Amino acid sequence: MVSTGAPQGAVPPLGAGSGPRVGPGREPRLALWIRSAVVMAVVIGVLYVVEAFDAAANFRLDDDGIHPRDTDRWWGILTSPFLHAGFDHLTSNAVPAAVLGFLLLLARRFVITTLVVWAFSGIGVFLFGPATSVTIGASGIIFGWLAFLLVRGLFNRSPAQIGIGVLLLLVYGSVLWGVVPGQPQISWQAHLFGAIGGVVAAWALAGRDRRRRAATSAPVLEPRR
Repeated sequence: MVSTGAPQGAVPPLGAGSGPRVGPGREPRLALWIRSAVVMAVVIGVLYVVEAFDAAANFRLDDDGIHPRDTDRWWGILTSPFLHAGFDHLTSNAVPAAVLGFLLLLARRFVITTLVVWAFSGIGVFLFGPATSVTIGASGIIFGWLAFLLVRGLFNRSPAQIGIGVLLLLVYGSVLWGVVPGQPQISWQAHLFGAIGGVVAAWALAGRDRRRRAATSAPVLEPRR
């Protein structure tokens, strides 16, 4: 049987079903890189603005971190990542945050991964942190981002993502000791539960990532007219 439309044997116009096409909704790679860099620059800039305001207020905001098991101060889970114990503390977090956040934005997994890691890290500190402590800083989220990027390729069965994970392990692997108790003035609970959140996010998103990769690798053809 011959379908209606172009006569049998006719050559379709150039570009009409002549080869694979880019699927709809795909952002050009250069634009994605630029957007990711701009977003992380804004995020880091906001952290420095908050720290400058905190310094001008004689660091009074530092008390707005996480107060473990104080149900009247539960909202410290939301504010803690924006607060740091001075510019040295912030700068030590800003560099890895810029790198890891940029990679997450390239992976288009920044928002959901950050929310999962934020929740795990904050709630973990709230439940298991020392009773008299106040925890501030973004390092719990950074550990979650790192853990996500380290294991994502294993769940997705992606050699490229595994390669990125190995490279990150070589660069940042030593900081993983931060999940071990014993370092003074360091919240290992924030690091540990943040890392757990990153692994959970990577596992939960693995199926969706594989489906997206399969969809984008398949050619999109137009029917003949």
